[in-house]
Amino acid sequence: MKNRDDLKPATIAAQAAGAIDTASGGVVPPIRLSTTFVRDTSNQPLNPDNVYLRNHNDTARLAENILAKLENAQEALLFPSGMAAVAAVFRSVKTGGSVVVQTGTYWGAIKWIRDFTSRRQIRLFEVDCTDTAALNQACETHSPDLVFIETPSNPLLKIVDIRFAADCAHAAGALLVVDATAATPILSQPLEFGADIVMHSATKAINGHSDVLAGALATANKDHQVWQAITSDRNDAGAVIGPFEAWLLVRGMRTLPLRVERMSQNAQKLADFLLGHEAVEGVLYPGLPSHPGHTLAAQQMTGGFGCLLSVLIKGDAVDALRVTGKLNLFHRATSLGGVESLIEHRHTVEPDTGLPQNLLRISVGIEDVNDLIDDMAQALCR
Repeated sequence: MKNRDDLKPATIAAQAAGAIDTASGGVVPPIRLSTTFVRDTSNQPLNPDNVYLRNHNDTARLAENILAKLENAQEALLFPSGMAAVAAVFRSVKTGGSVVVQTGTYWGAIKWIRDFTSRRQIRLFEVDCTDTAALNQACETHSPDLVFIETPSNPLLKIVDIRFAADCAHAAGALLVVDATAATPILSQPLEFGADIVMHSATKAINGHSDVLAGALATANKDHQVWQAITSDRNDAGAVIGPFEAWLLVRGMRTLPLRVERMSQNAQKLADFLLGHEAVEGVLYPGLPSHPGHTLAAQQMTGGFGCLLSVLIKGDAVDALRVTGKLNLFHRATSLGGVESLIEHRHTVEPDTGLPQNLLRISVGIEDVNDLIDDMAQALCR
């Protein structure tokens, strides 16, 4: 019989890393909602692991344990949002330090990072990290404390060489943090390529049902002083997730491998269809052989290329918005990674970031892909 440490991700996820309701025998792990815990007559906690709800919650620990196993990490931490997880990482950088951050990534993170580093007198160097020479030079020149990349990136779907980035960061004495939200732990494990910390907006595919706001960090070395600082800061600042949200993440992760597989298959077929359409200028999806990062993505991702893609409609913003307005199955909404397909005109959301006005970002769900293709086909017709 296999040791539990040797189980495949699909088994770990489906069985919630072996957790059950030991009190009732139920196969569904329970929600533990208590915010405080009793002590015995000697004033000692009945359960030494539980004193007060912040870091002390069995449901959150279970979700973290499942995620850590899926990431092949030593430890994982949950946060109340993806941005809270990003903030926890950057708060570990000392005042006067320096960071290298990838360009063309999620605008909300970049916006906050710029503001935070300015307030903390942290030198910020924004670099196209798909350019290995530029990344190497930035690390050698600026000696950063932290290198932060996102692959695949949102919404431009750029692919960064994680192993090369890790080598550059480590040579400069920095930690490499990888935002792998679009890849999920099912398609990519950045820690295996040398990353020190992997970050997720767990709001997205990890939850998968568009009903939880959450973030996550996982580490290759739980004893590292930076990780210890992040752990302490999370508890002391109260940047913790609630038990009900943690339980919903456990529920979501139990179907994560299946959902990611279906979404990746659907996204690949939709990207292939869009690439050949006369109303389309271009498609950004790493699963396409024409994508500049396809070969690298195939080396770093297994089982598919994710649910996220962007399409450039021939014309301008008016033409792109006309397409979105005609769609019946794709919901016009922000976010990604849910079971339902979403579409968004990103220039409307982030008009000052230089994104093409004809770009539409698509999160492909688990619907029948032929229905999605038919809906897109009718919307593209003039």
